[in-house]
Formats: sequence, C-alpha cells, structure tokens
Amino acid sequence: MWQAPLAGQLTVVKAFEKPAAKWSAGHRGVDLALEADGKVLAPAAGTVVFSGTVVDRQVITLEHPDGRRSSFEPITDPLPVGATVAAGDPIARLDPLIQHCPEGHCLHWGVREPMSTQSTAAHGMGYINPLLLLGLEEPSILLPIGSDFAA
Repeated sequence: MWQAPLAGQLTVVKAFEKPAAKWSAGHRGVDLALEADGKVLAPAAGTVVFSGTVVDRQVITLEHPDGRRSSFEPITDPLPVGATVAAGDPIARLDPLIQHCPEGHCLHWGVREPMSTQSTAAHGMGYINPLLLLGLEEPSILLPIGSDFAA
C-alpha cells in the first residue's frame, strides 16, 4: 500500500509529464507543495539505496519490495544508505535553502519501475506517474485504431 510522501493535504504544484522518448524533455515526477524544512515520509516500505548530492542538491532514493524506486529532492538530513523504513517513516526534510518550484518550496517525487521493451527485450527502469500508486490518477489506455484511423 502506497501513501503520500508528506503529511496533510496533497497539493500538486507541477504534474507528471511523460517524455515522448526516454531521452526527451518531460517532467519525470510530480512536485508537491511542502513547507520549508517539512518532513519527507516514505511512501511505502523500502531500503535507502542512494543518499547524496546530485549537481547542487541532496537526493534520497528508496528501493521498494515491488522493485520500484522512489526519489526525492531537494532534501536535507537524509537517512543513510542501507536504512530500512516502513511506510510513513520520516526519511528526510525539505531543504529550506532550495526553492525547487517558482511558486515556493516544493518536493519533487519521482518513481521508476522495472520495464522491458518487447522489440529489444532490453530491461531497465522507466518513470511512472507517482499519483497512479496513490489511486489519484488513472493509467492511460490505448484504443485500437481502425483502417480509417478512428478510435
């Protein structure tokens, strides 16, 4: 069972935007309103697999038993690599010195899951909309297209 990575009302400041291709521009997660120095909570049970600096901010990544990985930024006071957490446990605090969103402080939450492409049988991790895991979004469903290109 997944839950929001923060206490209180969940306000999406910037939505997930899946890139057209793995290397294309997009927004590979959601930005959630959170007060400066607010607690970042584990959205599901997991283990800290990364806790460090990426470019100019601290990031923490959890690996969950289902194979998914959640990452959060910008944070401060992260748990160390190897720490195990239950859903709802504090894992870090929002960095009060970095304003990630133009409108104010916010937490970026990205989720990757194991994926494979049938054409290449290549395996890797692909980004998904974290709100799907909370039941707040519905997955996209592709409809068949007829010879006249009508759905």
